Amino acid sequence: LRRGRRAGGHRELVHLMQKLLLLAVVGFGAQLVDGALGMGYGVTSTSLLLIVGLSPALASASVHLAELGTNVASGVSHWRLGNVDWRLVLRLGVPGALGAFAGATFLSHVSTALAKPLMAAILGGLGMYILLRYAFRPPEVAQARRSPHTARFLVPLGLAGGFVDATGGGGWGPVSTTSLLSAGRTAPRTVIGSVDTSEFLVSLAASLGFVLNLGLLGIDWGIVAALLAGGLFAAPIAAWLVSRIPARIMGVAVGGLIIMTNLKTLFDATALTGEQVTVGFTLFAAAWLGLTAWTAWRHERGRRLALAIREAAETEWSI
Repeated sequence: LRRGRRAGGHRELVHLMQKLLLLAVVGFGAQLVDGALGMGYGVTSTSLLLIVGLSPALASASVHLAELGTNVASGVSHWRLGNVDWRLVLRLGVPGALGAFAGATFLSHVSTALAKPLMAAILGGLGMYILLRYAFRPPEVAQARRSPHTARFLVPLGLAGGFVDATGGGGWGPVSTTSLLSAGRTAPRTVIGSVDTSEFLVSLAASLGFVLNLGLLGIDWGIVAALLAGGLFAAPIAAWLVSRIPARIMGVAVGGLIIMTNLKTLFDATALTGEQVTVGFTLFAAAWLGLTAWTAWRHERGRRLALAIREAAETEWSI
């Protein structure tokens, strides 16, 4: 009997270690994407935590607590590489913190039955926006290293981004980064570095909102630690990769992944049969993979065309 208990305890320990290792890998991948693309950590991590059974409020709280550490690491890495505009960080981050606290308070008082499909819809919508944005209308590329945007533009953007981030478990990057890049007035590396750095204020306010409304008893600190460990390891790598990875391809891939991880919750909220759900998953996966391949082909074609034009210009200059 004692040997059976020992074997059962050993299996539980192995299962726990596997779970924490998987979460650390999730944290690593999510931070790698977030640091290089300026979005993705919260929506990716929260989507996967919902799959393993956490309630929307606890999933968002766990992710935001882990982000306190990854945001600092990411901000320091971007600052060292000259990717941060501190004026932009404050003008965007302070209203973002107010919006995040309000969002955390709202989510804490919504029933789990309502919150799960609501959060899945928010995350799925953000994923669809990222996917379509980078596939069909990638952000303009500017060179200004100091953002010219005023508080009139940044304050409402921060409030909206912070509220969506807390209620959806992620969204600060998809709202803030894409809006700033779409304006085409600030260099991408400055936008990504500044948004990543300002996210510390958003994560701090959201975490405070969840703690005040939910307390700390329901939070699994093992999950927080695993996500944090993976994110801390990825932060300096992501900051270095920000100007080296084709953001267009990554945006399509990440957007599709976010949608895929939230489709089950959305399908469960409908009256679809098992066969219809399978068909839905299959059709979306096929469309996503095809769109990713098409985006990669367009990127490569554009790269080769730009190279040919540059070589032709150099040849003409030498003559």
